[in-house]
Amino acid sequence: MKLSNQLYPCGQTRREFVWEMGAGFTGVALTAMLGADGFFARQAHAADNAKGSPRSAAAPLAPRKPNFPSPVKSVIFLMMNGGPSHVDTFDYKPSLAKYGGQELPASFQFTNSGGRKKGFLTPAFRTFRPGGKSGLMISDYFPKVREHADKIALVRSCYTDSHAHGSALVAMNTGSTFIGRPSLGSWAVYGLGTVNQNLPGYVVILDKRGGPISGQPNWASGFMPSTYQGTLFRPVGDPVLDLRGPSSLAEQRKELDLLAKMNQAHLATRPGAQELASRIQSYELAYRMQAEVPVAVDLSKESRETLDLYGVDSPQTAEFGRNCLIARRLVERGVRFVQLYSGGGHLEETWDAHESVEKNHGRHAGEVDQPIAALLTDLERRGLLSSTLILWGGEFGRMPFTEGVGLPGRNHNPYGFTMWFAGAGVKGGTSYGETDEFGFAATVNKAHLHDIHATLLHLMGLSHEELSYFHQGREETLTDVYGSVIKPIIA
Repeated sequence: MKLSNQLYPCGQTRREFVWEMGAGFTGVALTAMLGADGFFARQAHAADNAKGSPRSAAAPLAPRKPNFPSPVKSVIFLMMNGGPSHVDTFDYKPSLAKYGGQELPASFQFTNSGGRKKGFLTPAFRTFRPGGKSGLMISDYFPKVREHADKIALVRSCYTDSHAHGSALVAMNTGSTFIGRPSLGSWAVYGLGTVNQNLPGYVVILDKRGGPISGQPNWASGFMPSTYQGTLFRPVGDPVLDLRGPSSLAEQRKELDLLAKMNQAHLATRPGAQELASRIQSYELAYRMQAEVPVAVDLSKESRETLDLYGVDSPQTAEFGRNCLIARRLVERGVRFVQLYSGGGHLEETWDAHESVEKNHGRHAGEVDQPIAALLTDLERRGLLSSTLILWGGEFGRMPFTEGVGLPGRNHNPYGFTMWFAGAGVKGGTSYGETDEFGFAATVNKAHLHDIHATLLHLMGLSHEELSYFHQGREETLTDVYGSVIKPIIA
């Protein structure tokens, strides 16, 4: 009998229904066999097979040994949201002064302007001067950071995969322009755990003007359990709200013990339920944080000299200075990864200098220069710089030309920009890679954002190829299938 191709309400033909019914019964049998063999339980725990010391389901954030010895205990990522101009800050280009007022030569392939006009080559808006014994050229937007030039390793040949803020931010934080992957901090605490079990392993402090436009995916744990996602601290006021519950700590302890007993019984019937296990751990961490967090963020015990060093009481530097000081107090207490944002919301509230580089960068650099220099000074004198790694940068750079005649702003530039490392394991006073003579694109020793990530992990004692997480049948890594460690900047 010939089967009709008439569509039924389910949207399938008879032929499709018969075929899928047969395949479905086969799938049921296969699922039962695999389940009896323990296949699914193994896959749920496959992440524990990543190379390194064993990871306990009961204590997923417990400290773990790195792949190889490293002095780095903590990371502070200073994220300049909006894309700071490399040619005005850390990438000295005298040719911009020589050829100022001229168009970018036709030999430079520039095809994506985001709909904005292309103006004329424009010299740096502030003077570059040598810093330290190394003589690294750093502009007057960062005069105090320049005093620490011998601690810094500039990577002047960075490039990325997107010219749009949202996707470029996600890429810088997760390694991919696609939402849904674990962030840098998540990989760090997944690989190494954290020293202080009474504080989050991964803390993010946003700018009071708002977060990055792509939001929560920038500090999410993606396909990893939520245990590894970033914990947001507020940029002003109490960093964490509602730390004190309605009952005493002793009463809360009894309540949590009862809840834990019920949750563990529930979990026992669902082996490999990672999100449930993560939620149980989050309750415990929240309880422990009630005693530890208020102490960690209490600046009243800091000396007047330290508060002045960070500019905590100055209107311009107060917010970022406070956040840098809190970052120091967190790493001092064993937090693994801290990310601070400068610039929030959109356009001129961030480093997105379309209207005027001088107006924009004068404002934002003025907010962060002193606090960043203070952080480097304070970490060093406390003996923490030898165990703390600093990473500075934005999602991309800016063009060497303005956006039109008489317009002093610069457009986005994903083809070439600068980031820098400082602190533990870093060869200070060095510069790696180059952009072309105008700063348009990386040309010598090009460093893709995957290379930045591979280097960050390497400095932490983690191999970007070996640190993996099993997800949907594949061992996923931060750098996917490529990425190289920038060895010349490693001490």
